[in-house]
Amino acid sequence: MCLFGMAYPFLLYFSGREKYPTCDYALAFKFCSNKMSDEHSIPVEKEENPAADEPSTAKIIASVQAVAVETGARSSDTVDVLAREAEDLRKKLEAERRKLNDVSIEQAAQSLEPLTQLSIKQRRILKGHAGKVLCMDWSLDKRHIVSSSQDGKVIVWDGFTTNKEHALTMPTTWVMACAYSPSAQMIACGGLDNKCSVVPLSFEDDILQKKRSVATHTSYMSCCIFLRSDNLLLTGSGDSTCAIWDVESGQMIQNFHGHIGDVFAIDVPKSDTGNIFISGGADKHALVWDIRTGQCVQSFEGHEADINTVRFHPNGDAFATGSDDASCRLFDLRADRQVCVYEKESVLFPVNGVDFSLSGRILFAGYGDYRVGVWDSLKCVRHSVLYGHENRISCLRTSPDGTAICTASWDCTIRVNMGMKRSNDDLSSESSLACSISVVFMHCHKKSSLEPDIFKLCLYMIQAFNLFYGHGGKSP
Repeated sequence: MCLFGMAYPFLLYFSGREKYPTCDYALAFKFCSNKMSDEHSIPVEKEENPAADEPSTAKIIASVQAVAVETGARSSDTVDVLAREAEDLRKKLEAERRKLNDVSIEQAAQSLEPLTQLSIKQRRILKGHAGKVLCMDWSLDKRHIVSSSQDGKVIVWDGFTTNKEHALTMPTTWVMACAYSPSAQMIACGGLDNKCSVVPLSFEDDILQKKRSVATHTSYMSCCIFLRSDNLLLTGSGDSTCAIWDVESGQMIQNFHGHIGDVFAIDVPKSDTGNIFISGGADKHALVWDIRTGQCVQSFEGHEADINTVRFHPNGDAFATGSDDASCRLFDLRADRQVCVYEKESVLFPVNGVDFSLSGRILFAGYGDYRVGVWDSLKCVRHSVLYGHENRISCLRTSPDGTAICTASWDCTIRVNMGMKRSNDDLSSESSLACSISVVFMHCHKKSSLEPDIFKLCLYMIQAFNLFYGHGGKSP
């Protein structure tokens, strides 16, 4: 009986912990031990009688159960009290935030001119994947694109010619993440193999032989991005963590714990001096992390379902999120709260990708209904819709110079749309080209003896110029 009584709390733990989830088993064990010592402290000379032991065993069982119920009730009451206290504090904090934020973003943007008609048109279709395209990323050279797919392939594309420059077969299907390094000399990718591999790009050697695993998680790898250089890699995983890795050595530099669900998306500000990054996941929260300390410095809530995508505003002081609740939200780091919601009652599908235009005025959102929503980020209204895909959009990115937007889809294609605002260098070259064409046309117009074919050539040049750059309307 003594051995059974001592072992019973542990049997109770393994067989009945669902019934008494908050039972203090150490207390129960101590109680049983005291019972045993009390019973055997007085020597009793009698023959062993199993039938006589049964009432004592039943008494011990009843006592242990009573202790478990009492301890569980106390723990439950404590948790309820703490939960109510935390909710009260959260409401007070939100009230203080509202006092400091005395004007909404819509009110502040009332004096701004509304967006004019945009001339964003589909220019390229990249075909080559045999499965759903899950992720894509732009190179900083503004020309090359890397994509990963359900078919286990990673392809590097020339976005201008639509040619495939590299095609890699990974050791797993569902390659869920891919990223270009800042130097455009290597790519990172990973997925259901729980690893993130780095591949240097070269036309001289077999690049698969140089592929090496840099990061290893305990669950699938959902996202990756390089940190300011080719030497640091940031990853997010289904194990609810993010981590920074040294690309050369493969060693973990910093680990980030704080999510209570799968991490689906990460992003870093475009500034080279930033020391934060954001992450979003299945716990419906967007967290801001300090890279130096590994601590969560801000937490934002508001979504009613999983956060699938996060993206910093170009100024680095705000970020946008997209969720399964069919909404996008804008959070301001300085205000420490949500400042805008982008949603329509007619849109019921999840948001799988978001990104900003070069100025930040436009927010692009890729939905599960095959469309891209174009939102005025300041007036918080939908401006227009882009069509083209035949299945849900899985990823969306604007080019580094802001001239194009690229979307990846489950229809196995990647589509490049152009007609957006260019950088200053591109605008200068564009203006020079426009001036040269205009001068040629004016010069031809003065000479009435010229053949009509020359006039046609000038007109064709102007039409081609407008077609390529999309001059049907003003850019944001």
